[in-house]
Amino acid sequence: MTDRNDIDPSEPVLLSALLTPHRSLNRTGFIVLMCVFGGMSFATGIVFLIMGAWPVLGFLGLDLLIVYWAFRINFRRARAYEEIRVTPSELNIRRVSHRGHRMEWTLNPLWVRLETVEHEEYGTERLYLVSRGNRISVGRFLGPDEKASFYKVLLAALNAAKRGPTLNPVS
Repeated sequence: MTDRNDIDPSEPVLLSALLTPHRSLNRTGFIVLMCVFGGMSFATGIVFLIMGAWPVLGFLGLDLLIVYWAFRINFRRARAYEEIRVTPSELNIRRVSHRGHRMEWTLNPLWVRLETVEHEEYGTERLYLVSRGNRISVGRFLGPDEKASFYKVLLAALNAAKRGPTLNPVS
């Protein structure tokens, strides 16, 4: 994919999508959750300390540390994204992992077809772009309903690219 400065401004963008993993807990919610969980663990630990079972206080602190570590990993993995851009002449896919590793593909939208893997109970499980024997999975972290919705939008953009540019003469 080219830099934003190299994009031809005369070519219309049929689809520009930024797909990111869903996270239901934001930073403020995380701080509140950790404060509540830490307060409960501390209060429980003090009760056990008074009863003479002082090692329990350490294990409750270890539990708090493990929960904090798990959420840090979860937030770090939320940095991943996929950017998909369709114009009449190009289909650009940029995938960036949570570690910052980039993979980019540029395909001709005239030769691309969409494939889905459906499950009768769960819905759309996988979404693939297929071109010249290459199969690229897109929207891996989307849910089944989101994949089905994105499939329709992407299919409409690819069909618009295959139809070619629409000229609207001014009369």
